[in-house]
Amino acid sequence: MPTDFVSDDSVARSRATHRAIETVFRMERARIVAALTRFTRSVDLAEELAQDALIAALRNWPVSGIPDKPGAWLITSARRRAIDHFRRAKMANGKLALLGIDADVEAMAEPEDGMGDDMLGLMFVSCHPVLSPDARAALTLRLVGGLTTEEIARAYLVSEAAMAQRIIRAKRTLSDACVPFEVPAGQDRADRLSSVLEVLYLVFNEGYSATRGDDWMRPQLCQEAMRLGRMLALLAPNDAEVHGLIALMEIQASRLPARTDAEGKPILLLDQIRSRWDHLLIKRGLAALAKAEAT
Repeated sequence: MPTDFVSDDSVARSRATHRAIETVFRMERARIVAALTRFTRSVDLAEELAQDALIAALRNWPVSGIPDKPGAWLITSARRRAIDHFRRAKMANGKLALLGIDADVEAMAEPEDGMGDDMLGLMFVSCHPVLSPDARAALTLRLVGGLTTEEIARAYLVSEAAMAQRIIRAKRTLSDACVPFEVPAGQDRADRLSSVLEVLYLVFNEGYSATRGDDWMRPQLCQEAMRLGRMLALLAPNDAEVHGLIALMEIQASRLPARTDAEGKPILLLDQIRSRWDHLLIKRGLAALAKAEAT
């Protein structure tokens, strides 16, 4: 009897750990893929390595416990697998030299802190002009927004298989064109900024009014879109459209706490309790609007 009790308790802990791992991975996935894309210069390989890191976490964390910095652990694990991949493919010397990385795995095990730059870099890659507008939006929603292929297909009213092929073709096009992983500067950035803003709003809109699932809203997507928008504002401080989009997102997001009742059903604007609106977001939105008007 005591043995059965311990066994049941162990199973319960293992399941709880697995749920925690899956939650962490959903939250960190876009940042992990962004860091790995910069590291490997391949979106496809980055996604594959991120999945390998998740499998490693599912195998190790139930025994060792969830680390203090789970996102960093996942990136470190994936980067080590990248080194192994290059070595197995007999590309180690040339590939590592190209990336400017020391061949010693331990020397490069700790991920860098520039995760925000990585996310912006991933967004500009996803929105590269070599892709069609639909492909840019679909790929960014997949890589940066973390939406599933099925969710993106629903948003675009196409079959899941068709959307999967669109995303695959987009990644192949980026690879064939050898698109660099970078945040562009000068006129190149200006040319690609409108596409980035369009896709950024699509990510926000999916969070503001989810197209799938039990939840009517996905606040995390809204928060991510706003965070990336603020980063864009630092890159393009004199662009009125950037500040205008930030104003729209901040003011819209300020109503999120009041948009649903206790049962998750939507509440119309005129019926919302305005004291539940986030007044800090309103102030930030109005400040962004003032900057847009000033520029």
